[in-house]
Amino acid sequence: MNTNYQENLKDTLVTYTLEINGQFYIIENVPARVNTETGEQYFSPETAEQIQKIIREKKQPHHFIQTPVYDFVA
Repeated sequence: MNTNYQENLKDTLVTYTLEINGQFYIIENVPARVNTETGEQYFSPETAEQIQKIIREKKQPHHFIQTPVYDFVA
């Protein structure tokens, strides 16, 4: 990783979204390194494992949201 690239990374908390078999999951306050120029998010191996554990264990969510779904028509 070059020095300029590392300078563009900021440690922050993000909202991670995931879709598995038509089921959507939203995980808030996930630690990530975010590229301030591109917005690309990077997660540590430990964070990725914790995300998988949260989904796998299917515990009671913190809260639910309702969101509209649109069809993109070109």
